[in-house]
Formats: sequence, structure tokens, C-alpha cells
Amino acid sequence: MHSHYIRRYVGPIVAVCATLTLLAGCGNGQASKGGTFFGAPQSIGNGMAKSYVTLDDSGKPTEVGLRMSAASLDGLPAEDTVPPGMLMLDLPKQASTTVFDHLMLNWNSHGHAPAVLFGKPHFDMHFYMVDPAAVAKIDPSSADFATRAAHLPDAKYVPVGYVPPPGPAAKNTVPAMGMHWTDSADGIVPGKYDFTQILINGSWDGTYTFIEPMMTREWMLTKQPVRENLKQPQAYQHSGYFPTTYSVRYDDQTKEYSISLGGMIMHQAS
Repeated sequence: MHSHYIRRYVGPIVAVCATLTLLAGCGNGQASKGGTFFGAPQSIGNGMAKSYVTLDDSGKPTEVGLRMSAASLDGLPAEDTVPPGMLMLDLPKQASTTVFDHLMLNWNSHGHAPAVLFGKPHFDMHFYMVDPAAVAKIDPSSADFATRAAHLPDAKYVPVGYVPPPGPAAKNTVPAMGMHWTDSADGIVPGKYDFTQILINGSWDGTYTFIEPMMTREWMLTKQPVRENLKQPQAYQHSGYFPTTYSVRYDDQTKEYSISLGGMIMHQAS
């Protein structure tokens, strides 16, 4: 009788273990480390926004990003707050090997300066490589603000083709953000440039500090996908996984926008 029951159940047990082996190592310590992990969500408009990181099976980060529900594009403030409202989004702990510390999401109901270029209602999305405390210290009331603003990163650390705005550095450095660099190939000419979505880079006091997708609400409503290769610097100030791609996509099933930096490659500071 006992042997009958053993024969009856040993087959299913072996089959289940074989399946588990493929999915999670079946207890042999080789479980997949992959998956998508999320930071704490925060409300914006009528919806929510949250950070995320995706890891492959070995635990290597492949993508860091921001997800915004479709409802977050509705119910937004018609007037900008003073100071502007900024959502500071912590990244999940699984993103610790990337160069990114946290994300910032900001809604500009009337755009921002220079209005001739970026005066349309839009979102700013900063992927910061420094912590919030360092960003908060970018303060025009500081005695050394002008000196630190004028201290630009060595050219080898700035993505190829990116240039600072013309004029005095202190005037062009945004408080609690930094100096914004644009790609010279984007053809940003006042009166001719039609802003829909753009990728900006940023610095402060000699350090390359952020990558910033910016996009209008009107453009996001078209749900047009974007995937671009990121221009790279010649050297890196930080050690960690750096992105090589930028993408925007809309998921009809989850009703979410994903704004992400992917194609991660490890670099050492040099």
C-alpha cells in the first residue's frame, strides 16, 4: 500500500520541482533576482506617480524610471505654486547600484523660462545623481552661489554635444536644481523651436548632477512612444550603472506612462 501511494505522488512532486527549478532554483539557492520594484507612490493631479527599477535575473539594473497613471494628467493645478511644488520620489533600494539617488517630478502649468522656448504647460522629471540635501543647497542667497554656479564640470564629464545656456552662469542656474544643458543638435532657436519633449542634462559646482526628460501635457496625451540613444560623456564622475537609452511609452493595460532611462552599463569614476 505504501509503495502504491509513493508511485502515485512521486511523479507530480518531481514535475512540480522541475517547474520550480526553472522559476526559482527549487531550493538550490539560484532563485532569480529579477523583477520590477517600486518606490512609494505619490499623488499628482487625479492620479499617482511612482519610481521604479527593473533588474534582470542576475540582479543587474536594466532600467530606472517613473510611472504616471493616465489620471495624473487631469486635475492638475491651473496656477504654479510659489515655490513650485516638487514631488521628491525615493528610488527603491534595488536601484542602489545605479548612479541615481532619487527622482523629482514637477508640473509647470504655464511652462517656465525661457518662455519663448519652454512656455508650454509641461512636466519636468529630474533623475538626480546627488541626494536631496545637496540639491536644496543650490541657493542664490548663499554668498558663494555665483562662484559655484560658474564652476562647470570638466568637458569630459558632460555628454557629447551638450552646451550650457548663454549668459551669466548665476543667472542661468535654477535654485534647488542647477544649470540646465541642452543638446546643440536639437536646434533650439527662439521663434523656431517647437517644444514637445526634450532631454536635458544638469550640473552644479563642477559636478554632473542630473538627467531631465521634459515633455508637454499635450504631447503626452498623444501617447506617442519615444526611444532614443543617450549621448555619453568621455569619462564618468560617479561609479555605478549609467543609462544608454531614454524612452517614453504608454501601457494601455495598466493605463500608465513610463518615462525611463535604460540600457544600463557599469562605469567607474575616473
